[in-house]
Amino acid sequence: MPTKHYTASKTRSQGRSAWAITFRHPLRTDPRTEQGLKVRRGLGTSDEVEADKLVAQMNELLADESFYRVSMRSEAARQFSSVIVDAFYDGIENPPLDPWKLREEHLPLPTKEDGYSKVLLVGTTGAGKTSLLRHLIGTDPQKDRFPSTSTAKTTTSDIEIITSDESYQAVVTFFSEWAVRTSVRECVADACLAAWDKLSDEKLITRLLNHQDQKFRLSYILGSWQKIDSIDDDDDDDNWEDEEDSSINDSEVVDASDTAIPTLDERVKMQKILEEYVQRIRKMTEDTIQNINKILEVDIISYGGKDREVVEELFDEEIQALDAFDELVNDIMEEIQQRFELLTIGNLIKRRTGWPEVWTYEIEDREAFISQIKKFSSNYARSFGRLLTPLVQGIRVKGAFDPIFTDEKRSLILMDGQGLGHTPDSSASVTTHITSRFEAVDVILLVDNSQQPMQAAPLSVIRAIATSGYQHKLAIAFTHFDNVKGDNLPKFEDKKAHVMASITNGLTSLRDILGQPIIRAIERNLEQRCFMMGGLDKSLEEVKKRRTNRIELERLLQFCEDAIKPQVLPEVAPIYDPTGLLFAFQQATRDFHKRWDAILGLGELDGVYKEHWTRVRALNRRISEETDVEYDTLKPVADLLARLNESISKFLDNPSKWTMKNKSEEEAEQAVNNIRQKVFAELHSFTTNRLVKEPLAVWVTAYKHSGKGSTMLRARDIKVIYDTAAPELTPIMNIGSQEFLQQIRQLVHNAIEQTGGKLEASVVAKV
Repeated sequence: MPTKHYTASKTRSQGRSAWAITFRHPLRTDPRTEQGLKVRRGLGTSDEVEADKLVAQMNELLADESFYRVSMRSEAARQFSSVIVDAFYDGIENPPLDPWKLREEHLPLPTKEDGYSKVLLVGTTGAGKTSLLRHLIGTDPQKDRFPSTSTAKTTTSDIEIITSDESYQAVVTFFSEWAVRTSVRECVADACLAAWDKLSDEKLITRLLNHQDQKFRLSYILGSWQKIDSIDDDDDDDNWEDEEDSSINDSEVVDASDTAIPTLDERVKMQKILEEYVQRIRKMTEDTIQNINKILEVDIISYGGKDREVVEELFDEEIQALDAFDELVNDIMEEIQQRFELLTIGNLIKRRTGWPEVWTYEIEDREAFISQIKKFSSNYARSFGRLLTPLVQGIRVKGAFDPIFTDEKRSLILMDGQGLGHTPDSSASVTTHITSRFEAVDVILLVDNSQQPMQAAPLSVIRAIATSGYQHKLAIAFTHFDNVKGDNLPKFEDKKAHVMASITNGLTSLRDILGQPIIRAIERNLEQRCFMMGGLDKSLEEVKKRRTNRIELERLLQFCEDAIKPQVLPEVAPIYDPTGLLFAFQQATRDFHKRWDAILGLGELDGVYKEHWTRVRALNRRISEETDVEYDTLKPVADLLARLNESISKFLDNPSKWTMKNKSEEEAEQAVNNIRQKVFAELHSFTTNRLVKEPLAVWVTAYKHSGKGSTMLRARDIKVIYDTAAPELTPIMNIGSQEFLQQIRQLVHNAIEQTGGKLEASVVAKV
């Protein structure tokens, strides 16, 4: 079947003099429509005649299928302009590099051999994780405000801070162009639904500027909405705060000079652009509704309930297929890329497509360094329109980031990231973006609010740490300790006992799930692993004056420093009868399917509800486009990993015998934990391969469903993926079930033997 030939055309955004070229790429498929992906690239000229010549060259290239191979790039370069060659070939070669590897290439992390301890901070949104980090690295909440804090989701990228006496260095990596485009499309689609509901301009623009997952906020990049006649140079903070993200902490004294603030002219220009976006969204929405009304011969605005969901799908499909929709997305992407032109300091490395890949910077001056790095991490509302925060995947900095509450220097790598979502269920899985780091770090510092300690989310972290064999790395920092009050809690020790009791109660609730041996191991020396802190939102000097805070912070630093001391290897080893593994796998896969059947609307489970079709599709899109394996709270890989790991962990707690009779409880725990750690590490790749990589083609097919009934078709396709990847194990097993059982059983067998454990020979011979 001959390849479909596309043609190119020139375009120019409103208010711009330079021309751009748009075309559908024959080798890059839009997963929604199966057509070529629509590409727009700047031509670098304002001359219309020159632009027409370049468009003609692209049409010549598109018409000749012999150029449809990467190996023909050099030949194309001899015939066509470099602008045309780059526009065609840059998208089909050299996939984006792994951000972690990029940061390692430019600023590698020190190791244990260098005397450094790695500390991973984990905690729910608003628990005070980043506030604690500020005190550990000596950045003042009033003067420095790095990293940023607020009551909403603030830390959206990985932040890695290396303490050092050397000059200040930074490396920043960015989300891929494809990942950002996906979020932009979803923001535009959500704004179109707001236009359908005839919401006000202010509410419509809020939907455009704030993604539903609250992590991607276009307002940081494009600016906030404000009527032009009310824009002046003396705006108060309220005028420039995001409706849903009060970005300035009232307790902080804002120094407007530390972050670039858009000028009056820039703000007027940004507002005009946003107003133009609103008009285009309303026009697209109106046209689409009229078209659907003609097709259905009914006014879809009148639909409600389940019928509304059906026509919403149809509306979404129709509007995203419009050229006008693609043009708006491309215009927004162009605006985003233009913000990188404001980076006049440091070294910005871009891909051939023009999309930024990494930014590096080095300087001796601390104040200048922090001022620059905040462009990538700030949430300061007055700087909206000049911030790059939502585009940043990771920030790694190195320099004299030392606390002021002690004169002792510590060699630490402090790693912060996205906060955990608040969840009513402690069985909620912890994202693999966090759990995949357990092996590489020396301390997992769980930050929790002592006013409401040990809710479901922190317990889910403890659950993941314990079943993966890393409970010896666990430390818990309780913040807001100054707000723990009560007539029966007059002294520090009384308050501490109150908080410690909450941990005991929380662990008791997990006893049946984790097993008695793990609970005992966590409870051992637990008090030495818990740290009580208050007033962390205050200045560094104020916190330093509080003797109790200072003592607790110093204890925490000492714990982190001691974490790299080598452990004595156990001499004892467990021996297992692997026949019990089958029952562990049965329980794990059964629990996984019950949860996801309820999420997909194919079953029922107490406490789990059917997810809206847009969220399931958002997950489907990220997997099919290979930008992520989860979306917000929808984490199939993490769910399967957690259930398998918990079931295997309980099996490992019960060896049939030991290689030595005389053993201590601690030594036996360490021997079993070594196996748990190996299993956990292998399960990350196992579950990702089974659920995502191997069935990728099915994920793509599921995403392509459109029209009436597409929600159910997509749900059933995903159900097939899950049934194949992790089949429920019954007495009668097909070939797929047998293959799954063999693979997961071999994974556990290998982990046992590679860490010094043994399997009963009579059983192994039969496997």
